Amino acid sequence: MKAMILAAGRGERLRPLTDTVPKSLLEVRGRPLIEYHLEALSRAGFSEIVINLSWLGNQVRDRLGDGGDFNLAIEYSAEPEALETAGGIVQALPLLGERFIVVNADIFTDYDFARLKRSDSKAHLVLVENPQHNPQGDFSLRESTVGNNGSPRYTFSGIAQYHRSFFDGLVPGKQSLAPLLRAAAQQHQLTGELFSGVWSDIGTLERLLASNA
Repeated sequence: MKAMILAAGRGERLRPLTDTVPKSLLEVRGRPLIEYHLEALSRAGFSEIVINLSWLGNQVRDRLGDGGDFNLAIEYSAEPEALETAGGIVQALPLLGERFIVVNADIFTDYDFARLKRSDSKAHLVLVENPQHNPQGDFSLRESTVGNNGSPRYTFSGIAQYHRSFFDGLVPGKQSLAPLLRAAAQQHQLTGELFSGVWSDIGTLERLLASNA
């Protein structure tokens, strides 16, 4: 199974840092965010990684190369303009297998990605307790079924496993993943799990500073 890291976004809320450094290379505790993911994926037994790139993407290529330093083989999916989450995945589908995991580059976590090798649903989401910046959450979780309604509600972590058929019918172009997930949840097509370990969304300067504190 392959894994994809979403690293194409500019990170507007992290400016001015991201004016000169891509957000995936911003450092938490002295290391770029994306390197934590690569090491965790390697430990979990993944060997082939796809990374989508756009804003300052050459810096990511120059830093990571072919992935050999992490015992990984990295392929890059270049986007002249960032295609957002779903658009980036759709463009990269030719590089991905039948089933794959996706992780946002701008999170910091100790989640064990090996857990996602055990899921066989069309889409399986990792949810977390609601952080301060998202107090209402994104989805409900009853047993292992993800829904739009009900309580308690949890936040989507930016970590998931997908079967490529989840993206059937989508054409290449700029599009967000959130509406697709909400529509699938409405049809009870998503499974999920609640993760209670270390997780932070490094989406703003304040959160970056907090993670480094």
